[in-house]
Amino acid sequence: MTLQQRRDLAFLVLAGIFLGTMGMLNILGLTRFLQLGTIGSWPIVVAVGALPYPITFLCTDLISELWGEQKASQLVWVGLLLNGWIVLILWLGGILPGLAGAPDATFFEVRRLAFGAVGASMVAYLAAQFTDVRLFHFWKRFSGGKALWLRNNGSTLVSQLVDTSAVVLISHYASHVLPLRPGEPVVPQLASFIASGYLFKLVAALADTLPFYVLVAWLRRWLKVPGEGAELVEEARIGAGS
Repeated sequence: MTLQQRRDLAFLVLAGIFLGTMGMLNILGLTRFLQLGTIGSWPIVVAVGALPYPITFLCTDLISELWGEQKASQLVWVGLLLNGWIVLILWLGGILPGLAGAPDATFFEVRRLAFGAVGASMVAYLAAQFTDVRLFHFWKRFSGGKALWLRNNGSTLVSQLVDTSAVVLISHYASHVLPLRPGEPVVPQLASFIASGYLFKLVAALADTLPFYVLVAWLRRWLKVPGEGAELVEEARIGAGS
């Protein structure tokens, strides 16, 4: 396998994981809420669609580190187009005539929940992913290409807070699809959803620091990226040599 083929394969795998996770998130979305534990009397509640979401930030951080800010930003825009494609298919599936007598209640319930979450997820997605990419490169410039942990965690922890807050607030105020307890104040419940989601993502972000270091070191060797802080976009002139 030539050097260029390895580089293309690595980018396709990272982009595929990113886009596949985004698609799964929008379809599963708010179909189920999970209680991952409690802190005292406070339950840690996370939507099932959020479970794989932290991996998207690992993918964009790896692409940012090795391919540069432009490639990472392009992937974010492709992810937005994917969101639109999912919405289109769900919309078509709901307006086209179904097979007579065939049960379709499950589809329409998933469609209702997906539509209720997709607007929130698209706004949050753009805000969070671009925040992640911009902050990643800010910290990279700030540290002179050193301190991988700083740009990995410094970008992800802020962008995850942006994402979680936007998803919860938009899902409630625009779509009214969150399972809130009637008769109780709304704001504390929304704050609890934000805190639960962010705590889960914070733990995931900290946990991916070691894998990020390992993957960056291995990919730099395998893809022959010269030196810490260097990017493949700078090496495009090398061509497909092995």
